[in-house]
Amino acid sequence: MYQYQYVTVIGEGVSVTKFREHRELIDRYAAEGWRYVGFVPTHISRGEIVQMDLVFEKAAD
Repeated sequence: MYQYQYVTVIGEGVSVTKFREHRELIDRYAAEGWRYVGFVPTHISRGEIVQMDLVFEKAAD
């Protein structure tokens, strides 16, 4: 059994969306024992993902 953690990341930019904090978040959660398993787009505008949830998992105690 696993437990999951969802972390919202919001992109920046006008014509092209850029995500800046995703690598730091993945490293931080990995240091706490979480494993990055993927992302879920939560907001799309003009065909671009502008907001997403990073998904992490670890074995439940």
